[in-house]
Amino acid sequence: MSNKLTRYLIDINGIVQGVGFRPFVYNLARSCHIRGWVNNFPGGIHIDAEGTEESLISFISRLKEEAPPISFIDSFHTEFAEPVGYADFEIRESSSESAHEAFISADVSVCEDCLREMNDHNNKRYRYPFINCTNCGPRFTITAGIPYDRINTTMHAFPMCGQCAEEYHDPSDRRFHAQPIACKKCGPSLFLLDSDGNRISEGEEIEKTIELLNEGWIVAVKGLGGYHLACDARNGSAVRKLRKRKNRDGKPFALMAKDIETVMKYCFVSEKESEVLQSVKKPIVLLDRKPRTVLAADSISPDNDKLGIMLPYTPLHCLLLADGPELLVMTSGNRSSEPIYYKDNDAIRGLRGIADYFLVNNREIFIRTDDSVTAVFRDKECLIRRSRGYVPFPVDISSALGDLDTRIPSALACGGELKNTFCITKGGKAFLSHHIGDLENIETLSSFESGIEHFKRIFSVAPELAAFDKHPDYLSTKYAGSLAGAVKIPIQHHHAHIAACMAENNVKGPVIGVAFDGTGYGDDGQIWGGEFFTGNYSGFERQAHFEYVPLPGGDAAIKEPWRMALSYLVKTFGEDLAPYKLPFLCEIGAERTDIVIQQIAKGINAPLTSSVGRLFDGVSALIGLCNVIEYEGQAAIRLEKNADTSGNDLYTYEIERVGAAYKIIVRQMISAIFEDVTSGAEKSYISGTFHRTVARIVLDVCELLRERSGINQVALSGGVFQNRLLLGLIIDLLESSGFRVYTHSKVPANDGGISLGQAVLAIRKYMEGNHE
Repeated sequence: MSNKLTRYLIDINGIVQGVGFRPFVYNLARSCHIRGWVNNFPGGIHIDAEGTEESLISFISRLKEEAPPISFIDSFHTEFAEPVGYADFEIRESSSESAHEAFISADVSVCEDCLREMNDHNNKRYRYPFINCTNCGPRFTITAGIPYDRINTTMHAFPMCGQCAEEYHDPSDRRFHAQPIACKKCGPSLFLLDSDGNRISEGEEIEKTIELLNEGWIVAVKGLGGYHLACDARNGSAVRKLRKRKNRDGKPFALMAKDIETVMKYCFVSEKESEVLQSVKKPIVLLDRKPRTVLAADSISPDNDKLGIMLPYTPLHCLLLADGPELLVMTSGNRSSEPIYYKDNDAIRGLRGIADYFLVNNREIFIRTDDSVTAVFRDKECLIRRSRGYVPFPVDISSALGDLDTRIPSALACGGELKNTFCITKGGKAFLSHHIGDLENIETLSSFESGIEHFKRIFSVAPELAAFDKHPDYLSTKYAGSLAGAVKIPIQHHHAHIAACMAENNVKGPVIGVAFDGTGYGDDGQIWGGEFFTGNYSGFERQAHFEYVPLPGGDAAIKEPWRMALSYLVKTFGEDLAPYKLPFLCEIGAERTDIVIQQIAKGINAPLTSSVGRLFDGVSALIGLCNVIEYEGQAAIRLEKNADTSGNDLYTYEIERVGAAYKIIVRQMISAIFEDVTSGAEKSYISGTFHRTVARIVLDVCELLRERSGINQVALSGGVFQNRLLLGLIIDLLESSGFRVYTHSKVPANDGGISLGQAVLAIRKYMEGNHE
């Protein structure tokens, strides 16, 4: 190759600011004998590089291959320019405009370099629980505003000492412009408090906390985005005590393991699952539990054969697990139905009576952020709760909006009621929020509102559109209605589900959309949840749905699945169920049964629903698995757990043409399940046959719609598709019939993903003049 001086102008867009990219470029350029400069520009970085052709080729290749672990390159553009003869390589001052256009990084788990220093007796940060560098540490949770400088984070309260300042200003140092940089001399400190808030064991907080955990005490531990309640997962007494104090009933606890080897002692771990566990995001990963492990498993995850496990992601976690129990319960530090505590005084006050001790620190958390929850399905990560480590990383929606040839307005999508997230768009990027939770109380609503204001601030966006669910009573809907200055656009719940699946898969449509969930307000005023649509971002048409049945007691039927079982029985056999002696009816009692039957017959507080989620609940109760739930989805989880997957039998059902649409009637299936229960068939057989039948229904309807429309793409969305058994059966059937199937990965299939769909549909409606 020629040694002639060559010059490239390089523009890199993505998450490349505030993640150590400029010092990475600086050091790489020097090692490759490149001269020139690098600086930030709006949305990315610009590099002006001179060198030989060979050195520039190597430089560009390594820019892509060796980029900082928490960066993300969205686009990479190079062009030739005439050489100017630079003498050296430097980091140049960036424009103020670029600082206000930068993406904020998600929080990142502690890196190996920092762990080595933390365990080095000769290092000034030896056993320092807040060690971090440009490649790791808190980001999103400590950022109060932009630009992302220390003064705009909660670290502004800790002026750097001389040594830290020297590292901070040295481009060759790993801590160059690391905003949370700190050491024992100038940074945050730990405090161990008893249940009354009195400080104990000063100077030995970590050692004492380990001792307390080993003794079976419950400790509230302040993390990156809020408090955890921790105890020894192998101590059955401690786990049961925590469950009782938290009134958590049967809901699974999350676990934190010392290392990947510890995880493998308790769970089966695939190569992909290991990769996700050990990624810089460090989410909770749902794993298949190994049988006969020494663990208080029935107290940790009573209803299923999976455990939700994460690896340590802060230096403090690593210190606690290095010398303490190898496996800790690390469940959210909150009261039932309330958001996770993240302010110290609130946590001490709110968790008193649950936690015996509190391990706190004086670095404030600016925005509460729960742990993310994910799973691996067929070697692909599928998010269940998208929060810490993933937020505020954007989802690219440019393909959904790519044919719009005018400026794209910014949108705020307010999400739903349960598992709420909101979404703010800017150009072709959608920024989904951290997990807010169920908008059922003032605390969660306050978190929702403050979160929106925070996103508007850090992304410099004043939304022009406000998208919201059509349900008139949702708090998110009422919030959207209160906004001044934004064009308000209602979006049907299940349309948003399908659009979210399409958007994350870069699918323009048209598609057959299958939306299965528990509750969604329908265009006819009924409760939808077993829906088939055809369409694209410009609109969807409802083509088929499950037959409506009463939801006796409204929300009470969600908490008491026996009511749905009764509703399906009445739909199948009529109101006189006296001849039908079923165990669950005997357990409920004749008086309560008769009241609900009359409620169904007279339509008193018994709205109609087509929900597949409620169908799963009803069948679970009908076969004796779950009459009353202790947490959302419990009945369906038990049904999936008990399914025998080895058979091929199916129950009978009907698909009836009603006008231009189809109605799925399951009365024959309910009758057959009743016969199986009364004849003593195994629950596993019934559950397995039921799952296969629902999957076959999906295939049959999709084939009917393909025959009519010619559409061969299917998008699956809704909380029911978190059932991996059902999802797998449906995918196999559809793909064997020649369909292209799209599922969720980047955002949850549940209501935590609908804000993405709301945002895309609202923009399309507005731009196409279809929003009135």
